[in-house]
Formats: sequence, structure tokens, C-alpha cells
Amino acid sequence: MLRFLRIRNLAVIEAVEVEFEPGFNVLTGETGAGKSILVEAVGLLLGARASADLVRTGEAQATIEAIFDDPPTRVARAGHAPSMRSAGAGQAGARELIVRREISSQGRSRSFIDGALATAAALRDLSSRLVELHGQHEHQSLLDPLAHLPLLDEYAGLTTVAADVAAAWASVRTRREQLERSRMDAREKAARLDLIAFQLGEIEKAAPKPGEDEELASTRQVLASAERIQRLCQESYSALYDSDEAVLAGLGGVWKRVGELATIEPQFGPYVESRDGIKSQLEDLAFFLRSYADGIDASPGRLQEVEDRLALMERLKRKYGPTLQEVIDTGAALARERELLTSAGEGADALAKALEGATSTYLDLARGLSQRRRAAAVTFARELEALLAELAMARTRFEVRFNDGELPPEAWSERGIDQAEFFISPNPGEDLRPLARIVSGGELSRVMLALKTLAANDATGTPGSATPAGRGARTLIFDEVDAGIGGRVADVVGSRLQALGEQFQVLCITHLPQIAARGDAQFMIEKSVRGSRTVTRVERLDDAGRVEEVARMIGGASVTEQVRASARELLDAGSKRTRPTQARRAGRGTKSIP
Repeated sequence: MLRFLRIRNLAVIEAVEVEFEPGFNVLTGETGAGKSILVEAVGLLLGARASADLVRTGEAQATIEAIFDDPPTRVARAGHAPSMRSAGAGQAGARELIVRREISSQGRSRSFIDGALATAAALRDLSSRLVELHGQHEHQSLLDPLAHLPLLDEYAGLTTVAADVAAAWASVRTRREQLERSRMDAREKAARLDLIAFQLGEIEKAAPKPGEDEELASTRQVLASAERIQRLCQESYSALYDSDEAVLAGLGGVWKRVGELATIEPQFGPYVESRDGIKSQLEDLAFFLRSYADGIDASPGRLQEVEDRLALMERLKRKYGPTLQEVIDTGAALARERELLTSAGEGADALAKALEGATSTYLDLARGLSQRRRAAAVTFARELEALLAELAMARTRFEVRFNDGELPPEAWSERGIDQAEFFISPNPGEDLRPLARIVSGGELSRVMLALKTLAANDATGTPGSATPAGRGARTLIFDEVDAGIGGRVADVVGSRLQALGEQFQVLCITHLPQIAARGDAQFMIEKSVRGSRTVTRVERLDDAGRVEEVARMIGGASVTEQVRASARELLDAGSKRTRPTQARRAGRGTKSIP
């Protein structure tokens, strides 16, 4: 669950902090205010490609930080064990995971998980475990029939079987290539082996690792500023912990006074409750500042070593890239080709027999997968039709259509021996037609939402049966899933998103008051001009603020008392219940960093 998000100097956002709740969180605001930038910030935290264009004009660096509650059933990754501090307002027993990403104005980026440098691959691993992000245009992927089989496999729990089929297909391809290589001319084979030996030797000698170039660039940046970093760390440590006027020492008196205030005014109670967590975080920061400064090797030799290694990576990328991962993939492909060429001496008969065996294995697995897919497709279609009926697409007919019989050998692939496409008829009396050629934008959004609801039900059971391990353990982010809809349809989409919020933490950017009114918590994103600069801020709305914002969404610039009355009615109808955390924090706006 995403509990806390801090953004500095990203696009039009100068500095904001947002503390999200479990359940259904809605983010609203005028078009262009910066709502989608929050979603983009989460994507960057989870490994999306960064660029210098994202850094706010005139600033040296953009920073995104987040605190996730990682369920205790998760296995910590080697080298990045999550903190075992209390998760505070998050899930009971969850581990606190702190993720930070820095993007420089030169386009370089560094990532940290619990204070330790992390690769983009480590961030993507987090993405697969903690967050599912659905951008503004993701539902357009449904228009590609190649995306349909994986969705069916996910629903039917066949992803592992599909992976086995893909592995068997890779074996078939390998055997085919070996057989083809066995027929290569001896002189041609020797020349090719010489070239492979040179290229593979160059890559293997360097032994690049995934993400190493990014880590080296980050390390170079640290070493080049080592003296300044050490000075800042030492000064900060002293101010926090080690001087006569240290912040931590002075906080004792502050907390004593706040405690007295809490006995008079209960609104101070939550701050007293968070005292130990704040103290723990400040102590952690102080000790991290000290250990980080002590761990920097500022010697010229270390900097030169990093520079030389980075230059080697750049040379390899120019020859075999352009990315380091492509260099690594090229090395693996060369090694595989060398193996094929050297094993070609087995003889055509032996290789043909091996190919026959690999093909038989592949077909056995692919046929089994095909049967299970076709059986699951019927249930999949009926359940999707039921969900679409709830989303104001009653009497919609849906079908997964497969190829007749097995595909011919030339059409086999890692997907198996099936081709499938979603067919739909949203209007009674109309024939089923390919999804890509018949649905409107609003219908496509609802089909995507229904598919995500099916996936959610598969993860936690039927709606309403959320388990402690399932509820809130994962965050679903929807960026304008309400595109192309309105009226009664918007209300039923809001109801479905609210139901998802009972099983997961849901963050939804919306322009529709019917959806915003159903949120457990609402945040307003607002853009303004301060001086000569554009500034975006994020504010958590209290009850009065929600009435005003929903009224704006209903009436636009003309907000009358009648519109406000409609907004109150919509909010009263939309809120099933008030969460304890919501009641406790009513009236508290999201902090804005000056």
C-alpha cells in the first residue's frame, strides 16, 4: 500500500506531500493542474524511464520519495531488507519500505530502497509486487488482439503453464537453429566462430551487470561531490544529534508541551500518538547521515576507477547497445550461437531427432494449454458480461473466439497453438464483432475496469471477501478510467471502484463528481502562479472542502447554493461509511513544503 508520497521539483510541482488512506482515494482538479504528474511520479519510483525534461525549470534535481506498507508475508530481497519499524497508519504488521528516486537536470537518475542504492530492475520488482498502474491510454491496449490471450491466461490462472509453453517453444527454436547450422559450410562456420570469439571475449572480459552503468554514474556523481556531501552530512548530524542545541534533544520539551495541549484539546492527540515514529525517523536519519559520510571513499584513485569502468561500459554500449541490457543480451546471444555452431558436429540425423522430441514436448504442453484456455473462456465471458451489466452495459454479449483447430506449424509461437480475439456486441440485436472495431471510448474504459475487477476477484476471492493479506496489500492506480462516460454510467463505475477499494487501496484521478463523491478520501490538485512561476499543490479536503470541490465539478465556474446542495446530496449518497482514519484526520490538509 502506498502510504506517503513526497515530490520535489518535478514538472510543475515544486514541492508537495500526500498521505494516502486505505480504500478508495480520489484525486480531482482542473484539467492541466498536474493530476497525472502524481501518477507519473509513482511510475518513476517504480522503474519508469526518466529524462531531464521532467526536472522543474531552473532546478538541479527532481526528487520523488514514497513510503509503502509491504505485507509481512512478502520475502525481502537480498540486500534490501525492509525496515521493521511500525507502519503507523498503514496495515497492521506491515513492514515500512522507503523508496526514493533522484533525477538530475542532466538526465541522470539514482534510486534508493531503504537508503541503499538500487537498480531499475529492483524498482520494477517492487512494481510487480506492490502497485498496478493503469495510465490514461492503457485501455487502448485492448484494441490489440495480441493482448487478449495473456488477459485470459491471467484470469484462468494459466500464466505458469503459458510460461512452460514459451520455454518449450524456445527449445524447439534452438533445435531448429542447430539443425540449420549443421548444414553450414566449414569455412563459413570457422569465420563466424572467430568473430564470435572476439566479440564475446570483449563482453565477457568486461562482465557488465544489469543497471551497472546507472550505478556507476550515480557513484561518480557522489565521489565528485564527496567533500561537499561529507560536510553536509556532518553538519546535519551535528544539528540533529550531536551538538549542544541538537534538534532531537530539544524535541523532548516540544512533545511535553504538545502532550499538555492534548489533555485540553483532543485534536492534538494524533500528533502525540505519532511522537515515537517521528523520533525514530529522525534518529534513523541522524545515524544514516553519519554512516553515509563515513562510507564515502573520496580518494582520487576510487574516482578514477569508477571513471574508467564507466568509460568501458560506454564503449560496449556504442558497439553492442545502445543500452547496457542490450550489451548483456548480445553476449548471451553470441554464447548461444557459439554453442550451436560447436555442437553442429553432432550430425543432422541426431539433431533432427532432438528437434522431433522438442516439438513433441511443445505440442503436448500447447495442446493442454489450449484445452484449458477454451474451457476457461466460457466462464470468463459470462463473468465479464455480468460485470459489464453492473457497469451500465446490460445485455452486452461477449465471446472469446479461437482459431478453428490447431494453427499450422509456421504459425506456432511462444503463445502456443492458439490465436484468440475478444468479440463483443454492446447493443441487443447486433452481431458480435471484434472489440477493436465496435466499442466507443467509454465502453472500452468500462471493459478495462471489468477486466481489472475480475483480476482483483481472482486475487482475493469474490467481492466483499477481502482477506487481511489481500486488503490494501496492493495499490491500484487508475488515471482517468472514466474517460468517455457520464451520467448514470459514471455512478455505476464509481460504485465498482468503491467496491475495489474494499479489497485494495485504489487511487483514481477523475473529472466526474459521481465518482469523486464515493471516495473514502479526496485530494484536490490545484495549479496557481506565484511570482512568475507556476506552482501545483495537493490538498486533502475536509467535509466542507469536498462539498466545494464536488460543487465545482458539477457546476463549473458557477457554484450556487443549489449546486452546493446537490454536491452534499451526492456525497451523502456516495459514502457508505466513514473510516476511522478519515474521521480522525478531518480538517487536516496535506502538508505543503515551503
